[in-house]
Formats: sequence, C-alpha cells, structure tokens
Amino acid sequence: MSSSVAASPILQVPGAVAGLPESPDAAVAWHYGDPFGEQRAAMQRVAVVDRSHRFVLSITGKERLSWLHTISSQAVADLRDGDSAENLDLDLNGRVLNHFVLTDLDGTVWIDTEAQRGPELLSFLQKMVFWADAKPVDANDHALLSLLGPKADTLLETLGIAALPDTYRAVALPGGGFLRRMPWPTENAFDLLVPRDQLGAWWAKLRDAGAEAAGMWAFEALRVADLRPRLGLDTDDRTIPHEVNWIGGPAEHGAVHLNKGCYRGQETVARVHNLGKPPRHLVLLHLDGSADDRPATGDAVTAGGRAVGVLGTVVDHFEFGPIALALIKRNVPVDTKLEAGPTAAAIDPDSVPAHDEPQAGRLAVEKLRGR
Repeated sequence: MSSSVAASPILQVPGAVAGLPESPDAAVAWHYGDPFGEQRAAMQRVAVVDRSHRFVLSITGKERLSWLHTISSQAVADLRDGDSAENLDLDLNGRVLNHFVLTDLDGTVWIDTEAQRGPELLSFLQKMVFWADAKPVDANDHALLSLLGPKADTLLETLGIAALPDTYRAVALPGGGFLRRMPWPTENAFDLLVPRDQLGAWWAKLRDAGAEAAGMWAFEALRVADLRPRLGLDTDDRTIPHEVNWIGGPAEHGAVHLNKGCYRGQETVARVHNLGKPPRHLVLLHLDGSADDRPATGDAVTAGGRAVGVLGTVVDHFEFGPIALALIKRNVPVDTKLEAGPTAAAIDPDSVPAHDEPQAGRLAVEKLRGR
C-alpha cells in the first residue's frame, strides 16, 4: 500500500527521514534520527507527530449525523457538539472497507482516514446522500498532527485552550481546526486538525513550546503495542470487525455499535456476535531479534510449516524490541511455536481475547430447547 499524497513540508525539518517509498507513510517523517528516543518522549514527556498524510473530508447539513448513522457501523445520530467516534464502512458481507475517525463540531462532521482509502470513502458517501440534507466534500485543505505524552498539558497556552478535553471530545482551536483526545496509541493522545496552510506554523509553535519531534515509527510502535489495528496493514479483504477489536460504541473505544439500526454488513456483525465466533483474531507477536532477516507485512505466519495467519505491522519498540500484529486462526494455542516469514515468533498471551463471553443468540436457543 503505497502513498500517493504530496510530501509534507515537515520533511524539510533538519534530521527528518521519510518513510520508505512503498510504504503508506512515505509522505511524512518516519523518524528524526532517534527512533527509540522519540518513542520515550511520546511515553514520558510530550511529542508531536506529523500525520498530515491522512485524508480529510467534511460533511455539513442538518441531517449529517442521522444520515451517517444509517450507512455506517457506529451510533452517531445523537452525538453532541464536540463529540468524536471511530466508525467503519462495511461491505454487504460485513467485511471492513474503511475505518475512520469523526468529530462533529460547530455544524460540521470532520472525518480523517487512510490516504489511500479516502477518495473511495468520499465517493461512497457522496453516492449515498440521495435526498438527505448532508453534503460530504473533500477537506484536504486541513491536515492532522498528533500530540502524545503525559506533559501535553504544558502546551495549553500554545494551543490557546483552557483545558485538555476528555476522551473522544474536541475543542476548537484559535484560527480554525480543533484538538481531539483519543484513547490510543497512548494514554495521553491528542489529534490536532488544523488548516493545511498553517501546518508548518503549528509544528514550529509546538516545538518551540517543548514538544519533541517524533516520526511515524514512534506512533506505529506505540499503536502496535496497544493492539490497535491499521486498515490495510493489519486487515485484509476478508477482515470482519470482530477479528480486530473494532466492536463497541464510543464508550468501549470501538467502531461498531451493537445496539443500533440497520446498516450495510450488519447481518454478519449480528450473526457473529449472537451465534458464532470470529475465525481469526488479532494478536501481538514478539519476534526473534537475533534473526538475520526481518519479516514483512503480508508474510505468512506458520506453525510446523502450516500457515495459521498473516503478519500485519512489523516495528521495533523501544522496550519490547521487534514486535508485530498478526491475524491468527482462533484455534491456535497461545504457546504454539510460530514462524513469521524467516523469524521465530511467539504470541503475547495478554493480547489474546478470551472469546468465552455468553452469546445472546445461543442463550436464547438453549432456553427454547429447555436447557
């Protein structure tokens, strides 16, 4: 999945190293010369990450929320001004086509998603308007930065706000845009959506105020450690939401609300939730750091020579070493000796979902049978 967006002006910052040309992060800095130090800054102090390659679109109109509610997986009809949520666009078989983050503020829904998927998502939304009072348009005149770290509150004066918002809440920024708190990739994570022509100025202001520069390597390492999937890297064309921890409303930090009305793909979501279990699940793998070669996204994960999964994001973490996300068959025991490409791998047991929760559909069937 290669990037086709214009290179960020932040790449002109001394020390900035761009992502690999074939990667989805080629248009922004992968690191600034100290990848592990940048991760420490994001975990222990405060760091700013250039994520301006995200595709941004906006939706206006009085029915923007009620309309979006009917065609996507999240319950958004009753969002308050300043509320945010994660959301999915599914196909008819419940497979994930798009994952996006949205914020409703001052009469506009702002959506950001992967650059490579943005135009297709916008086209789908525009085709689905029909007679609703909702107008989706390209909003790539805005760009995204992320702030990570427990000392983000030292930047309040620079940001021009009185206090940091709660999770999935957003506050307007002076001069346009907003600051939104996210539940990942760290406990203290914030997105800034700013006018693109102010991107360089915001970067400079935040750096001058003490935010340390961190590249996408740092963001991705922390995301993987937090077991958060990324569309196109940790998903494939068969992925359903249950496999990658995207189930739940905003309160559960999910992207699929289980108690809302009809939407495309809902039948599969309901069937798996009520009667079945996902065929695969997303797990964290620890990779053998002494191996000569590293595996790559898309490599097969094998057990005794038999394919049992596929590798997602592969990255070096400042504490855990080489780690990766992988979609693994649900029946693979947690202590199975695995190989990811040319490298030995082990499943992190804390990353494996239990899959033992009672299912409403099966409970109802058993009740009808008098059991």
